Amino acid sequence: MENKKSLESILYVVLFVSTFFIIQALFQFIAIFIYAYLKEIAVNEVRQGIQIGKHSPAIIISSLLSSLVSIALFIKLKWSPISRTYLKSKPWAVLTWAGFLGLGAILPAQYIYERLQVEMAQNVAELFKGIMNETGGYLVVGILAPIGEELIFRGAVLRKLLTLFEGKKRWIAIFISAAIFGAIHGNFAQGIHATLFGMLLGWMYMRTGSVLPGIALHWVNNTVAYLMFKLLPEMNDGKLIDLFHGDERMMYGGLFFSLCILVPSIFQLALRMKKVSE
Repeated sequence: MENKKSLESILYVVLFVSTFFIIQALFQFIAIFIYAYLKEIAVNEVRQGIQIGKHSPAIIISSLLSSLVSIALFIKLKWSPISRTYLKSKPWAVLTWAGFLGLGAILPAQYIYERLQVEMAQNVAELFKGIMNETGGYLVVGILAPIGEELIFRGAVLRKLLTLFEGKKRWIAIFISAAIFGAIHGNFAQGIHATLFGMLLGWMYMRTGSVLPGIALHWVNNTVAYLMFKLLPEMNDGKLIDLFHGDERMMYGGLFFSLCILVPSIFQLALRMKKVSE
């Protein structure tokens, strides 16, 4: 009986990830095909494989539709159960500290990636810029991505994995879900970031049993990234030190200030996060 339950959980995880991937791929293909047709792109370009980076409007459309369909499907089929129980507990302090955690993690994470020489591939970077520059870019990156990804990868995938691992082994479930979350981004740079980020998000879900803290953290992280792209264009192709106009002392000061937000946020969340009985 136990083996049957474990196999069922594993198959559900495969189903969740496969469904997410298929929806993303399907809408992306449809949107790019329609966009290519409307723009009368040469037949030979289509045959050689559409260059995604040139068609950010199509990616915006596909991302919007795929996110909405994924969210609706996972809620409708109760793959990611939705309950007002946690919200009724008035977890405002937890949500606030989750937001501060997202804010405090941005500069230290960037610093670490630069030291590890983790860089985004050129085609991925161009696609990212294209999405950010399009109307609706924030809706995709700042709103739908946090909600959809938390519902799917924490509310569905991690929820099932936690049934396979108990006690201290729950961290195995968190790591597996974070690794899957990293892998679906499809490139090494974003994959590393998403995996580490997914560990934090998984910890929050494990402690609370709710996706709300993760959505708050995810929303702040993505929103700040969007604002930095719009307000600080010099950072788009530069390094962290460029944000501080080449002043290394100021950069380390900024990192220290970020840690002064990051560390207390983790400490406060560890104290305040708890599951709420149904």
